[in-house]
Amino acid sequence: MDKRPTAAVIDTAALRFNYKQIRSRISNDVKVMAIVKANAYGHGDVEVARIMESVGCEYLGVAIPEEGERLRAHGITRPIVVLGGIYNGQIEDIFSLDLTPVVYDISSARFINDYAKKLGVHKNIHVKIDTGMGRLGLLDYQIEPFFVALRDLTSLKLEAVLSHFSEAEDADSDYTGAQLKAFAQAMEIIKGLDFSPDFVDIANSAAVVGHPDTALGLIRPGIMLYGAYPSEKMRKKIGLKPVMCLKTRIIHTKHVPAGFFVSYGRTFTTTRESIIATLPIGYGDGLPRRLTGTGEALIRGLRAPIAGAVCMDLTMCDVTDIPDVTAGDEVVLMGCQDNEKITAEEIAKKVGTISYEIFCNISARVPRVYV
Repeated sequence: MDKRPTAAVIDTAALRFNYKQIRSRISNDVKVMAIVKANAYGHGDVEVARIMESVGCEYLGVAIPEEGERLRAHGITRPIVVLGGIYNGQIEDIFSLDLTPVVYDISSARFINDYAKKLGVHKNIHVKIDTGMGRLGLLDYQIEPFFVALRDLTSLKLEAVLSHFSEAEDADSDYTGAQLKAFAQAMEIIKGLDFSPDFVDIANSAAVVGHPDTALGLIRPGIMLYGAYPSEKMRKKIGLKPVMCLKTRIIHTKHVPAGFFVSYGRTFTTTRESIIATLPIGYGDGLPRRLTGTGEALIRGLRAPIAGAVCMDLTMCDVTDIPDVTAGDEVVLMGCQDNEKITAEEIAKKVGTISYEIFCNISARVPRVYV
């Protein structure tokens, strides 16, 4: 162990496999926008974007212009859509970096139009409709006045109209159907005003699998690219491979007596003579502190319980029942080892969150290793 062994190993073949699985679910005329915001859900935005380009993915989605700027700085040339909209101070970057903004109010549309007119260019925009997410987007009564006003903004090109499902992962919910109906009604109004966007898109990962009729012209897969499922029910509907494996190695072991306290707050006490292994990973790396008392790690293909509180930089495991454990042994906190696996979904369930957060919280000090 010449260097700290903690790393997030990214399986590029699994990423390509997942893309192909998603692509196989849609017709050839439907395009894909791979969501690479938040550092590609912690997997590394530049590397993931390069792979998406190599497999033919048509669009990339980010949340903020700064994420698009990073991709452009590393040579990414695919169209990049800024899903979270823009602030006025970001207007120059939108044009200089060739980023496509999502627009959801007429004042922003006018601001972008004026800047485009000043430069003597046309700018593609995607307009968002709020069909029931309650986040960004035009409400039903705002749609007609917005698009009437948009007619006068001649330096803008309506490339797409989009919306977003709030619970497409719930196959039993009627709300997704209601949102899709609201989106169709919005499109009737928009087309009645003589607008013909190149794309309409509303399908996220869950919708691609659970509601295939929503793959209208452009889909926006996110979590499924990275091998996790929007809900447990989706697992039976599409085969995916986990892309990230979070691993480290034991740096120290000690034999301790019964009644020995481990970690902060004395929340763990040995009930027998035990072997405690210390791992160079902690909540500073994104391992949830809430795994204290519930978390496990894979060592020699077996599950070892986390012993005591997860610390900022170190975590202890009870390896008493695992034969021949020694410093230097590989430890998997998330991923596969031999015939055992710990998924992001399992971790998320233990700590009361979702797999998205588990991935995104793997900190920048954990190197991403691409294999």
